Amino acid sequence: MRIAVIGAGALGSTFACLLAEQGHDLVVTMRGASLPAVLADGIHVTGGYGDRFARPLAVERLVEPCDLALICTKAQDAAAAIAENAAALDGTPVLVVQNGLDGVTTAERLLPRSECFGLITIIAAHYEGPGRVRVTTAAPSYLGRGDGPVDAATRRWQLVLDAAVPTLALDNFVGAQWTKLVVNMLNALPAITGLSVQEVIGQADLRRLMTRSMRETVRVGLASGVRFHTLQGLSHRRLRAFAVAPLWAGQVLPLSMRARMGKVANQGSTLQSLARGQRTEIDFLNGAVVQAAAEAGVAAPVNALLTKLVHEVERSGRFLTPTEVRARHW
Repeated sequence: MRIAVIGAGALGSTFACLLAEQGHDLVVTMRGASLPAVLADGIHVTGGYGDRFARPLAVERLVEPCDLALICTKAQDAAAAIAENAAALDGTPVLVVQNGLDGVTTAERLLPRSECFGLITIIAAHYEGPGRVRVTTAAPSYLGRGDGPVDAATRRWQLVLDAAVPTLALDNFVGAQWTKLVVNMLNALPAITGLSVQEVIGQADLRRLMTRSMRETVRVGLASGVRFHTLQGLSHRRLRAFAVAPLWAGQVLPLSMRARMGKVANQGSTLQSLARGQRTEIDFLNGAVVQAAAEAGVAAPVNALLTKLVHEVERSGRFLTPTEVRARHW
């Protein structure tokens, strides 16, 4: 197949490289210094999937239709990237590989003739430069759409992806997006402090604050009528229990996540964006919880605070110390 990848950052480059190794014809969109670098030297992926290499066609924007497209930009850049490539994309099946809750609906609005699916990935990857990615955690991805059962089209694209990287088809994809949103509460405090995810979880006060943001996310989801789908052992039943558990007991959740990450420092995608001088997707992570809370008529003060602090770091260019975070929180 001819497959387009819109946005060749850490995940986009990883998927492009692994799909190209299956014999697909890959075209990736990118800008700036990344474009000539990838044209000259291809994409190199190291780490969790071993050493991989591909030389896809790199372009600023698509000019021809493809058989399949993956939207791998950050959530805040998705609408602009889809609109820019809409002439070639509309009518092409699209897989939106993004955090947050709105990626698929954004694609459906901008590409009315396309079948649009969501892809949740647990892969952790670090962008080391144009065409250079280190996978710190190899993990499955999950494909689906809507809140109903898996359909035939979803299974078709799941088989295409699964040949390159482990991929499962999901019922109740919306519920899975909410479960991933709970997991993505790992991102804000590393972006605020400049510490790795493991280092944040290793500090008791920061770990408690992270736990509170996760617990608040679950409560907002429940207030919104969400039934969480099981991801990485996080079932609806377990998350409901987590939402009402004492704070000391709830800390088992981030501690178990840290244990699965291993010893390789995980910066989180939000901190990586800051390190590259880019806007973060915090409004689509913690900010999405705040918005959903307002729509459900409940409060989300912890996630509102974390969203505010990430924006403060974006503006100032200075990380906050754990002591400063504690002072702002208390």
